Amino acid sequence: MNKSDIKILLVDDEPDILEIVGYNLRNEGYQTFTAENGLEAIKSAKKNMPHLILLDIMMPEMDGIEACEKIRKIKSLENVLIAFLTARGEDYSQVAGFEAGADDYITKPIKPKVLISKIKSLLRRLKSEKESEDSLKIGDIVIDRDEYVVYKAGEKISLPRKEFELFSLLTSRPGKVFKREVILDTVWGNEVVVGGRTIDVHIRKLREKIGDDHFKTVKGVGYKFVLLENEK
Repeated sequence: MNKSDIKILLVDDEPDILEIVGYNLRNEGYQTFTAENGLEAIKSAKKNMPHLILLDIMMPEMDGIEACEKIRKIKSLENVLIAFLTARGEDYSQVAGFEAGADDYITKPIKPKVLISKIKSLLRRLKSEKESEDSLKIGDIVIDRDEYVVYKAGEKISLPRKEFELFSLLTSRPGKVFKREVILDTVWGNEVVVGGRTIDVHIRKLREKIGDDHFKTVKGVGYKFVLLENEK
């Protein structure tokens, strides 16, 4: 997908933010749309079908958290990427953002070049989601879902079934935080009653086999898989 095909919706009640961020995104070649509150954001998202929404939290009419929750319930927008771009840096605000369904949480102020880098990283997921369902390549890691085999830098890594399924889930959306309850439901389902500790143990084993830096814990929410800088 060309940059000129990618649509980004900017949502903020500060005109200066819309102007500055919008300018930098258009300068990169992206299409941009703007909204000044959550209600406008939902209307614009339905009309323009963006690939990415950059969403402020504190806004009139409807705040970003509520807007994110409502957008996540719209079937036609189920695959849109949502990142909060906000001055609210408190832990509880970040947890609320991820629980509302955000893919990322970016705090202001942020330098334009850094923001563009983060946006490019987010948009790589669009490509990842179009990879074959049976095989997925992320950085130097190849996941063969059909054969239940993982290769890292060409080296075969053996993973028990549940570790493989957990790894496959996390790598399906690099950078996305998967809630603990979603992990339990997706990987274990109704097979057996397991506790949160089970996830922690499997994550620890994956860190030992794949690399500790690839797995990040979001306290009180869940886990995410991240690409290292040299793999992007």
